[in-house]
Amino acid sequence: MKAHIALKEIEDWVKDKLIHETTGHDWYHIERVTNLSKELLKSEDADTFTVIAASLLHDIPDEKLEDDVETSMKNIKDFLLSLDIEETVIDKILTIISTISFKGGHGDKLTSMEACIVQDADRLDAIGAIGIARTFQYGGAKRQAMYDPEVEVRNDMSAKEYRKGNSTSINHFYEKLLLLKNKLNTERAKEIAQEREDFMKLFLDHFFKEWNGEF
Repeated sequence: MKAHIALKEIEDWVKDKLIHETTGHDWYHIERVTNLSKELLKSEDADTFTVIAASLLHDIPDEKLEDDVETSMKNIKDFLLSLDIEETVIDKILTIISTISFKGGHGDKLTSMEACIVQDADRLDAIGAIGIARTFQYGGAKRQAMYDPEVEVRNDMSAKEYRKGNSTSINHFYEKLLLLKNKLNTERAKEIAQEREDFMKLFLDHFFKEWNGEF
């Protein structure tokens, strides 16, 4: 199957699964990440098909959305095999999907430029104006407090504590979002990230002024 046809099949498959997702990991997030990956590809030497396919598929087995990650990964592999994609390419796609997560700062070491690009694209969509909106959407979906001054920011935590521990949407900025720019892999992603990080800092300044009743 030709690459562009296979990518369209993957796109349709993912869109059908995530179009109504309500935690900020919906189809439109996937579309933005894919577009960001295409932008980063302009500056890096990487396999386009692998990057785009992994960008489209990266949230299908995400443990935030899927309890049975192993089965979800198998479903992805079976689907890609049905498109006559070579197993070596499929294995690389699955490796990217399984290694790019933040995991409380304990993410896996990346082994390819393709993985670096997809991770950067995913992280760019977690910051800036969209990142702010997604943070509160996810927090609301998980019945998490917007902010609680009694809940301290967690500076050191395991991957399990990051995923399951008590936090707030505002704390998430300090536990993850404001850490991402310095963890990006590509220079182009760092350039894009600067304005987005600045916007988040401005938002937080205004948030705490209003929270504290400053006029």
